[in-house]
Amino acid sequence: MSFSSLGLSEQLVRATTDQGYETPSPIQQQAIPAVLSGRDVMAAAQTGTGKTAGFTLPLLQRLAENPRNGKGPRVLILAPTRELAAQVHDSVNLYSKYVPTKAAVVFGGVKINPQMMKLRKGVDVLVATPGRLMDLYQQNAVRFNEVEILVLDEADRMLDMGFIRDIRKILALLPAKRQNLLFSATFSGEIRKLAEGLLDNPVQVEVAARNTAADNIKQSVYPVDQNQKTALLSKLVRENGWEQVLVFTRTKHGANRLTQKLERDGITAAAIHGNKSQGARTRALADFKAGEVRVLVATDIAARGLDIKQLPQVVNFELPNVPEDYVHRIGRTGRAGESGHALSLVSADEGKMLAGIERLIKKQLPRTEVEGFEPTNNLPLKPKGKPDPSRARNRNGSGGNNGKGRSFAGKPGGRSQSARNGSRQGAGA
Repeated sequence: MSFSSLGLSEQLVRATTDQGYETPSPIQQQAIPAVLSGRDVMAAAQTGTGKTAGFTLPLLQRLAENPRNGKGPRVLILAPTRELAAQVHDSVNLYSKYVPTKAAVVFGGVKINPQMMKLRKGVDVLVATPGRLMDLYQQNAVRFNEVEILVLDEADRMLDMGFIRDIRKILALLPAKRQNLLFSATFSGEIRKLAEGLLDNPVQVEVAARNTAADNIKQSVYPVDQNQKTALLSKLVRENGWEQVLVFTRTKHGANRLTQKLERDGITAAAIHGNKSQGARTRALADFKAGEVRVLVATDIAARGLDIKQLPQVVNFELPNVPEDYVHRIGRTGRAGESGHALSLVSADEGKMLAGIERLIKKQLPRTEVEGFEPTNNLPLKPKGKPDPSRARNRNGSGGNNGKGRSFAGKPGGRSQSARNGSRQGAGA
């Protein structure tokens, strides 16, 4: 199947070809025709599978087919974080290369006046975080009477971050007649409740089981005492020759502290979290993508908004408090069909968190001990409440540490990477 076979125009197909994409991903194969038909869409797909292109490409075609001269916006895309909003805006600009479209992005953390000036010149597509969008509305910088298409991207994350009040205010200001698209990595009961009041007889697209990671991501757990995590991370980065590693911590302070320790150890690192200015966050991400920074340390604010092509390694320095966030974190690797590796450094006090994650993803993650970093207390082999018939530990498999670790997951060293098929599939944005 090609992008042209989905009904996209020659200009949009050429734009995808320019990005090196030839074959639509499963979410794109189902979502693009549905959006082109004008239907409301409720779509769930694992992060990194091409959701953004799944709605960006067809909405650009719908605008091109019905040109208007108003000041817009005609399309409103809401996103939970600055990074995700910027990423979606970049995708709109990439795919609208050959179609006349004016797009803008607005979010907090930067001066509002330049955003107001751009909006007053008129835009077709507006990408926004809910809080800043309401600020702009209250200052008469934007009106919604021309909105034809509303997109809620990563809707579950917006609810998690407490945006539901702003979202409901925005919905009340929009024209009653419009197309609604709800895209998310996961669908909770709250999301389905929101969808019931928002969507009209939607096309439902769900290309993978909820709360699961992509098959092309190899996952593993390295048991280690808390006070040895930094030393183990440094060892793994050096000995495996990792040049680009995204590392997640639970707190902003923890991200800063880990960054400083890595720098002292001679490993270039930068932190990205909510207390950093938008300029600092943008610079850190740019340096990481350019290879000037080897390790990017992030809190969960970055889990939904980072789109880094061919990112090979994601490390959970600390497990997240919410099991679903594990799926979003590791989804930063293995994007657009590429293979990836997600590794978690887990101490004994995180045993309950690990058990919650394994219950959520319905699989046990392989454990690998590294020589010299064996933990004082072992992690449980099975989530609580599930019997372990063998209770035997297999210490003979490979664990992904170049043969230097010991795997005891009940199976050797983890699973194969099924996505090594030699082709790059689907638009990864």
